[in-house]
Amino acid sequence: MALRPVLVIPDQRLRQVAKPVKTIDNSVQSLIDDMFETMHHEEGCGLAAPQIGVGLRVIVMDTSQDIENGLVLALINPVIVDKSKDNQVFKEGCLSVPDQSAQVKRSREIIVEYLDREGKKQTLVASDFTATCLQHEIDHLNGKLYIDYLSPLKRNIIINRVNQNYS
Repeated sequence: MALRPVLVIPDQRLRQVAKPVKTIDNSVQSLIDDMFETMHHEEGCGLAAPQIGVGLRVIVMDTSQDIENGLVLALINPVIVDKSKDNQVFKEGCLSVPDQSAQVKRSREIIVEYLDREGKKQTLVASDFTATCLQHEIDHLNGKLYIDYLSPLKRNIIINRVNQNYS
């Protein structure tokens, strides 16, 4: 396992759409291990491969702090197949938008299909914080960041703060 550097806005690799994983081989297993190590080191609850400069549809998450719904998972080629119309608002942050956060509205419950580390197809019904985390990380696979849900003014304030602190 190895720590990998996390990309920070405005790095354009964060805006690229990730490609599906075709074969779950040792390189994908190593990527997942590195992602877990990096996520825990950075004290995040989720990490998408594009955040470490790898353009593959892989995410890891650890929402175990959510006692009722928490999970520790690696998801390969995740797809949201259904969303509730009932929404919730959570204060979101992101390792690629360091030291910033904002309120974001997302679906309260989602259904995700994905491949696990062994390549077995899985279906997950997630709600509350875990659903928010999954939606946030799957957005990364599509080149989208949580700041894209904000008004232009709020988004620009956050981008300017990050640019001042990390340029």
